[in-house]
Amino acid sequence: MPIHKYNMGVIGNCSYLAYINTNADVKWMCLPRFDSSFLFGSLIDEEKGGNFSIKPYNSEFESSQYYIQNTNLLCTEFVTADGRFRVVDCAPRMLIHERQFKPSMLVRKIEWMSGSPVIKICCSPRGDYGKIIPEIVTGSNHIRYLNLSSQVRITTDVPLSYILQEQSFVLDQNRYVILTYGEPLEAPLVETAEDFINKTTRYWQSWVKSCYIPHIYQEEIIRSALILKLHQYEDTGGIIASGTTSLPEFHDSSRNWDYRFCWFRDAYYTLRAFNQIGHFEELEKYFDFIHNIIHNSTDSLQPLYSITGEKDLHEIELDLAGYKNNKPVRIGNKAYEQIQNDVYGQVMVGLLPLYVDKRLTFTKKSSYSKIVPWLLQNIERTRNIEDAGLWEFRNSKQVHTYTLLFHWAGAKAAFKIGQTFKDEVLMKKAQSLAMEAATLIEKCYDPKQKVYAQAMNSTNLDASTLMLITMNYLDHDSQKAKDHIMAMEKELLADKGLFYRYKHYDDFGEPESTFLVCAFWYVDALACVGRTNDAIDNLNNLLKFSNHLGIFSEDVALDGSQWGNFPQTYSHVGLINAAFRIAKKIEDNDFI
Repeated sequence: MPIHKYNMGVIGNCSYLAYINTNADVKWMCLPRFDSSFLFGSLIDEEKGGNFSIKPYNSEFESSQYYIQNTNLLCTEFVTADGRFRVVDCAPRMLIHERQFKPSMLVRKIEWMSGSPVIKICCSPRGDYGKIIPEIVTGSNHIRYLNLSSQVRITTDVPLSYILQEQSFVLDQNRYVILTYGEPLEAPLVETAEDFINKTTRYWQSWVKSCYIPHIYQEEIIRSALILKLHQYEDTGGIIASGTTSLPEFHDSSRNWDYRFCWFRDAYYTLRAFNQIGHFEELEKYFDFIHNIIHNSTDSLQPLYSITGEKDLHEIELDLAGYKNNKPVRIGNKAYEQIQNDVYGQVMVGLLPLYVDKRLTFTKKSSYSKIVPWLLQNIERTRNIEDAGLWEFRNSKQVHTYTLLFHWAGAKAAFKIGQTFKDEVLMKKAQSLAMEAATLIEKCYDPKQKVYAQAMNSTNLDASTLMLITMNYLDHDSQKAKDHIMAMEKELLADKGLFYRYKHYDDFGEPESTFLVCAFWYVDALACVGRTNDAIDNLNNLLKFSNHLGIFSEDVALDGSQWGNFPQTYSHVGLINAAFRIAKKIEDNDFI
């Protein structure tokens, strides 16, 4: 069997995402928000999902896909017997009047390159997850699709009849198709398209130019950073885990989840990666998101919220075929009902730079006096309570080592914030809770296996405990850290550096695929304990598990196939942090 890869690129403008495959077909695009119904959703149902493709009429062609350098503009290039052309896809994003302009608009430039290629354009949007087939109305140079959640229109210089009838035509000049959701395009077509493409290109290249990047793995870090940036919903600052739903963890697994929501855990890792590359504006926007959620909370936090802070994310199953017939197709996520007590530490550590980093002129620093004690109080309240853990077990609860680690890290962060503001009461409480958390973590240690187990009173191993090393709970030079890695390698390490989350039976059986971020955690931990050669070798192997554009999924099967939601922010964060750790080791040790 061929190795399964997601043959798609992703574009976006921090308002929406579009997934476009190597046939220049928009396989997934939700508007106006990440968590809205799809407008195009053939990724999870070829029949009900609609499509928006621009491809050669003849089925015999070759195609290649690439990004314009250091941008999120995607090019799909076609070679046919009759000629060559490419489709440039752009989600406009640019600075206008000192504000980010990010319309619900997809600009598609069909660029003639040579010969007389014959092409065909198909556009058939859908509403309410495939239930609504819109009525079509034409104008002089546009097609309107009615009865959807808002006005959808394509404006083009292609003869409308060719699109309506899905009729082939000879491409002998550049053509343009602009899809708008809501406000239609009233400006000149060609001039606007070229202007938006040029300005969006400059925006992304300027953003990359302002990133701090080490001297190794630059290309991979840049692409990962660009992917991560697309997953922050700029309107509120919320950061989603992924832009897709119901892509299975492995074939016929039924582990199909909707990841278009804001997990505090995933957001922490994403923000840490942004901090690594020297970008803090994402953290400042995220603060507003967090501040509003805490303000509207009573005495606790959910593990996840919608991108606008909505609490109720009811999980339902849709009557759709599913990706490669993998059912169920779910929207919403029942994990919002769970108790996951690591969230308080995740938020605390995530916000730490806003209060202590001297580079930031954060105007809301006084907010610490309410937010930090509230988070610390919840760390104290939940410090010895069983929870569902970061893997969101639905039918079991334990006192998870990972949760305790973030109690410890959150308390440590609170102590640093207290130091900054000379708040002795806060410092005293934080120090006491950090010591308590450390005592509880040690109760998770299994001296027979010389390893920290998944949870208190458990013998199961869990890759998340590698964070005990990468977050500096364990001294990197200690034998305990080295023994811990060796025990994890013995049970959870797979071929080519892949790593299982855990191997024990869970709510849905035994896991078959590896979890990619765990492999990056492993690389990070190897570098921490001085096994730099091993870290480099493993990272080089892991880079081969991306798709053709350097984009990583959530899960990887043992044959190298990509599974799970895509792109997975976790995975790209893991890559960035592992690469930075290796670069620092090389720099510190003059390692060659």
